Amino acid sequence: MFDFMTIIKALADENRVRILMSLKERELCVCQVTELLGLAPSTVSKHLAILKQARLLEYRKNGRWIYYRLADKGKSEMADEALAWVQKALANDKQLKDDEDRLEAILKVDAEQLCRKY
Repeated sequence: MFDFMTIIKALADENRVRILMSLKERELCVCQVTELLGLAPSTVSKHLAILKQARLLEYRKNGRWIYYRLADKGKSEMADEALAWVQKALANDKQLKDDEDRLEAILKVDAEQLCRKY
């Protein structure tokens, strides 16, 4: 029951769902996620921690920067099912399509340069 409730709570916030969907085909550094959402870095870090606690995300550290990606399939069946459901349910969402367009522009900026901003 704990895993279920943790995942449901993690999915109960629009910004966390936006983060998940932005990571569906790539990994992003915290600065890129911050730029996408337009939120304070501390707020983004809190959202990422909640998603990580729910086992929806994994991360790797590279120097001073942390890169997040969707959790590898098979680590948590419940997380796998939740991610599949979110991706299917929101496949045509306008906000997420706008995020994808914005993310294309963000990815053209050197990540190190962008991270210096934050």
